[in-house]
Amino acid sequence: MFDCAYLIEILTPKRVTSDALEKRMSGFAERYRRSFDSGSGVSIPDNPMGQPRFSLVEVIEFSDLPVHPQKTVMNLNTFHTKEELDGMLYRASNLALKYLLVVRGDGGPALGKLEPESIGSKKSVATSPDLIRYINSEYSGAFITGAAFNQYNPMPFELDRLKEKIDAGAKFVITQPVLGKDPKVDLLVDFNIPVVIEAWMSEKVDLLLKSVRREKDERAEGYDPLQNLRILHDAYPKNCVYLSMLSFDQDWKAILPRL
Repeated sequence: MFDCAYLIEILTPKRVTSDALEKRMSGFAERYRRSFDSGSGVSIPDNPMGQPRFSLVEVIEFSDLPVHPQKTVMNLNTFHTKEELDGMLYRASNLALKYLLVVRGDGGPALGKLEPESIGSKKSVATSPDLIRYINSEYSGAFITGAAFNQYNPMPFELDRLKEKIDAGAKFVITQPVLGKDPKVDLLVDFNIPVVIEAWMSEKVDLLLKSVRREKDERAEGYDPLQNLRILHDAYPKNCVYLSMLSFDQDWKAILPRL
C-alpha cells in the first residue's frame, strides 16, 4: 500500500512559548526532507503522550514543505474539539494528504476532547471506530483510514476490536512495537489488509515498555534494536516497517537494509 519500505516516525515541535519557533520548525523540516530523500515515508504522531504539538498540516504550511501523499501517514486521535478536527481534515484534504492513522489517543489536560454525539456516536466516549466511521462518511473518498493494533492486549479482545475498526472502514493496520516474530501479529493475515510492522529503534527499553503500558517483558531483556530489525525483516519480508525512535545522527544506510 505504501510506496516505501520504511515509515519513519517524526515528532512535530511542541506548542510552547518560545522565541525559537522558526528554529524548531526548521529542525522538523530537515528531518522531514531527509526521510523522503532516503526513499522512506513518514508518520507524524498526533499530540503523543498528551503533549500539545503542532499538527502535520500546520508544519507543512508554516515551512512550505512538499507533500508526498503515497509516503505520508498523518496520525489523528479523538482529543480534539469537533471544530479542530474538521479544520485539520479540511486542510489535510486541501494538501492532498491521503493516509490517516486513527487512534484513541493519550489525552491530557491541555487537549480538547471530542464529544461522541458530534460524530454520530451514542457511546459515552468517542472511540477510534467512531472516528474512522465519521471520516469515511463525512469525507468520503478524501482519505484512506488505518487503525492501530496492540498485540500486548489480551486476545481475542484486541482482534475483535480490530474487526470493529475494519468494519468502520479501516484499510490498513499499524502494530505496536514488535519484539521478534510475534504469533499475535501473525494472526493479522486473516484480515487480508496491509499490515505495517513497528520496530523500536532505541535501546531505551524502559520507554518501549512504557509506550505499550507494560512493567516488564522478558523479550525486552538485552534488547538490541538492530538485531530485532533484522529478525522482523526475516519474519515479515513483505511488510512495510514503521521505525519509531530512529536516531537522525546515524548513517541510515548502514543500519536499514531495505534502503
